[in-house]
Amino acid sequence: MSWFPQKRESTWLQRACEAVLSAGPIPRHVAIIMDGNRRFAVKNSLAKSEGHVKGFDKLAETLEWCLDLGITEVTVYAFSIENFKRSPDEVNCLMELSRQKFARLLQEKDLIHQHGVCVRILGDISRLPSDLQELLAEAVSISANNKRAILNVCFAYTARDDMCMAMRDVADGVKKGLIKKSDISEYLFEKCLYTSHCRDVDLLIRTSGEIRLSDFLMWESSFSCLAFVKVLWPDFSIWHLYAAILHYQRNHGKIQIARQNNAIERQRLQRESDLKCVMEEEEEDKSGVNTKDNPAGSSGKDSPSGVAEQKNVQSRVQHYKEVREKRVEEFLRTVHSKRKQFWTSLALSPSDVTLKPSQSVSVC
Repeated sequence: MSWFPQKRESTWLQRACEAVLSAGPIPRHVAIIMDGNRRFAVKNSLAKSEGHVKGFDKLAETLEWCLDLGITEVTVYAFSIENFKRSPDEVNCLMELSRQKFARLLQEKDLIHQHGVCVRILGDISRLPSDLQELLAEAVSISANNKRAILNVCFAYTARDDMCMAMRDVADGVKKGLIKKSDISEYLFEKCLYTSHCRDVDLLIRTSGEIRLSDFLMWESSFSCLAFVKVLWPDFSIWHLYAAILHYQRNHGKIQIARQNNAIERQRLQRESDLKCVMEEEEEDKSGVNTKDNPAGSSGKDSPSGVAEQKNVQSRVQHYKEVREKRVEEFLRTVHSKRKQFWTSLALSPSDVTLKPSQSVSVC
């Protein structure tokens, strides 16, 4: 089946449902755990491989529904690192299916550009066969400039591996002097994740009735709406998608409040960290003066000299903030540039590339 199946005409009932849903907030980024392919195969007396094929066909169909509804970014859990523990036959089957589907995607590059879809691969692709790595890299390369919609394919991925990778990048930055220990924050950490260029996940859907995340987007889904659907993935229908979006709309207000509160708390913690760093620097510069106990100096804070000193502290904190932000952004540019160069070189000259796990992230 094509990645871009022929568009089907919606029924009047579907159009009516979409009109109702469009009156409320539509999730911009939907993540999907496509669970239930093997159980679908058993249920329908099919080979496991056929169940996975049916699962891909459903993905192509679901992507079309998402575009029609105005969902501009979709992240799918295609292959977990844990899946390597399955039988060799099933793993090989999944690798071969991936080869076929991404080869088909490359054949349809005109449709990729026509639909404006940017494909990103999130995961440690060094674990994959080299020929599949090259296919993935080419798919990333040819779609990198498309802006209308984004498809993130999590391949050889787990959230724990993602977070370990991010911490290694951060630790390497501190070791090389690119950033300070005090620069480490939630913002810096999440900008080193595979999903650093993704918008916030609004809605996460898991099929098959299982109520767990299975190591998928655990950081990114902290302030997302979760929908656990009691249907096997190949049986997932547009009505299930409508229901999940309605569930999101019912909880949209609470999610936004939680995100705003988290953003406020982050800003507060960062201000406290910046002030602490400024005070520590001042202590080093002015030995013998206890700036922590009396940061405004020996004068009272309401006296002219005390007010002037307080303004001076605020000015130094602002300056420190600007220097810190510049330092962090320069570090992130270095990290992302290295990753982008890796994908570009892999697509242009696959045989000359040595794979490194720390570079296994796509950048659009």
